Amino acid sequence: MTQSWNPTRPDIAEALASVRETIALAARESGRGPEEVALVAVAKTFGPSAVEAAYAAGQRVFGENRVQEAQSKYPDLKKRHPDLMLHLIGPLQTNKAGDALALFDVIETLDREKLARALAKERDRQGRCPQLYIQVNTGGEAQKAGCKAADAAALLQLSRDELNLPVIGLMCIPPLDEPPAVHFGLLKRLAQDLDLENLSMGMSGDYEAAVMLGATSVRVGSAIFGQRPKPV
Repeated sequence: MTQSWNPTRPDIAEALASVRETIALAARESGRGPEEVALVAVAKTFGPSAVEAAYAAGQRVFGENRVQEAQSKYPDLKKRHPDLMLHLIGPLQTNKAGDALALFDVIETLDREKLARALAKERDRQGRCPQLYIQVNTGGEAQKAGCKAADAAALLQLSRDELNLPVIGLMCIPPLDEPPAVHFGLLKRLAQDLDLENLSMGMSGDYEAAVMLGATSVRVGSAIFGQRPKPV
């Protein structure tokens, strides 16, 4: 279920400006330019009007957790705004691979061989493929998606070299009860070992630290759109 943006919630344009300023300061402090860090505005549970408000404020890159929710929101939005870019940042089931390939510009949650082969099959069928990130479960959490850090090299070799999929980077979601910097550092070292340039890491609570530690994109939702309603 999605909710619509309305004037009683924090102003999206002001929130975006604040997040961008934080990213810029962190980037400069880490010796990079602000343009080297992409902001993915995560609009999950919020309706098309929230996306429109962010778009009007200059935001072009958005993220969604679920294929089905994105299908209900973005086809019309992308028709109206051809420069809108959409990232899938939630787990992807293999039976949704075709739908994801058709709608998303970037899929950040490649984490297993079966999914890589499903994406390659759909790529061949549809004649297109989004850019891909391998999601790494840096905390080894049983309930969380992502491959083990030790398995990332093999998955990259299969995906990029054997299946010719456009893998451009790594993504992680640190455990809630551990310092995120440890996991950001692990992901950065792993990306260096694998010769991958892009790092998707950092969310509303820790994106500043992620930028300081090398993130090339951050996934920020509640800091832009406000707090999401709790499930009933």
